[in-house]
Amino acid sequence: MDTQLVNELKVNYGIVFHDVNLLEQAFTHSSYVNEHRNMNISDNERLEFLGDAVLEIQVSDYLYHHYPNLPEGRLTRLRSAIVREESLSKFAKECHFDHYILLGKGEENSGGRDRAALLCDLFEAFLGALYLDQGYDTALHFIQTVVFPKIEAGVFTREMDHKTRLQEVLQKGGDVSIDYRLVNEEGPAHDRIFTIEVSADNQVIGSGQGKSKKLAEQDAAEKALTKIAAK
Repeated sequence: MDTQLVNELKVNYGIVFHDVNLLEQAFTHSSYVNEHRNMNISDNERLEFLGDAVLEIQVSDYLYHHYPNLPEGRLTRLRSAIVREESLSKFAKECHFDHYILLGKGEENSGGRDRAALLCDLFEAFLGALYLDQGYDTALHFIQTVVFPKIEAGVFTREMDHKTRLQEVLQKGGDVSIDYRLVNEEGPAHDRIFTIEVSADNQVIGSGQGKSKKLAEQDAAEKALTKIAAK
């Protein structure tokens, strides 16, 4: 096992693997295994499968508790933005994991070390190995260190900001007047439901509901985007 990787994990994250073979497997790509069949080693694909599940439940739990007013659909989209290939490959690079992945010569020469899909799988495989080696809480602490601060910093907020996206779409060809209007509110004071209509140049293009005016506006913008996309 690469001693520099071991040192980085210890210094940066306080992680010391009990079973170094798990760590080595997490950083072993199938192309390397195929070129070293005499070494009796395993690739990281099974660990990737496990890490994917661990990551999803941890991110889901975080979003559920930190965004109590977001409905299921928006929580799902935000989670998808966080755990998608592009995001996880960036996390892998920030952790310097790309420096230590064992690749076959063909994969190495074709730029595999920078390939987003490969790095995404690597990040999930590492998380799966960490979960097996030290349990859920240690895996969670790693994600709290690497992933959650980016969520808190608003890196993924744009993914659920439908109002901004709608403005970008409508104003591609020039200025368009966009207006959000409250058309109804109902329910008891502690559980109000607001209905908002969004208009473009005085033409209603979407209507949405939410437990606050801001959520209703976002819902209206999302509905408008859906209509526009369907045309």
